[in-house]
Amino acid sequence: MGSRRQTQIGEAIAHLAGEFFARESNRQSLITVTRADVSPDIKNVTVYFSVLPEKLENVALNFAKRVRTDFREYLKEHSVLRYLPTVDFALDLGEKNRQRIDELTRK
Repeated sequence: MGSRRQTQIGEAIAHLAGEFFARESNRQSLITVTRADVSPDIKNVTVYFSVLPEKLENVALNFAKRVRTDFREYLKEHSVLRYLPTVDFALDLGEKNRQRIDELTRK
């Protein structure tokens, strides 16, 4: 589960990642940040997101990985973190599965 500090940092980074993608993405796809998992030592964070339309997931993931350095700069400017964690991005497959289950149960 993690500490309260981990949770707070994760929520703050997820929020900032959402703002960052809203500003930086080309709007061909909708990138929704779902969560950020922070390592216990706060040195690494993985930001998870979902993408619509689904066929642009890989394009969005490649974009996210390309702009990691820019996102770290954005974090530096907009957060109060003393030490910036190493950031990675990943598709939120759990969210995708949840949406698929919702879709199936509605039928």
